[in-house]
Amino acid sequence: ACMVDLLGRAGRLEEADDWIRKMPFQPTAVVWMALLGSCRVHGHMELTNHATECLLESEPQSASAFVLLSNIYAAVSGWDSKTRVRELMEHRRVNKNPGYSCIEINNHVYMAAI
Repeated sequence: ACMVDLLGRAGRLEEADDWIRKMPFQPTAVVWMALLGSCRVHGHMELTNHATECLLESEPQSASAFVLLSNIYAAVSGWDSKTRVRELMEHRRVNKNPGYSCIEINNHVYMAAI
């Protein structure tokens, strides 16, 4: 996963994908998430679709995979695709737990769900 992440951050996405294909074992979800994250940064939609298929095959209930894919589509103005991803999450009953952000003001902590 580290090598895929390094290649992906450098924009060498095809090389990262080639690295994955040559692994002597099945890539884990972490490997596919590293590639997906790089696809998001570099806007490589064709590879995004391939990595997503492999990730969801590996971990079909991974909320983080669905959320990342949804965010990728939103970033490239694929709102219809983003909506389909969210609908697929609902259909598969995949739930994303909300994140929380806290701020302290005058010794009082305020928390907001994100």
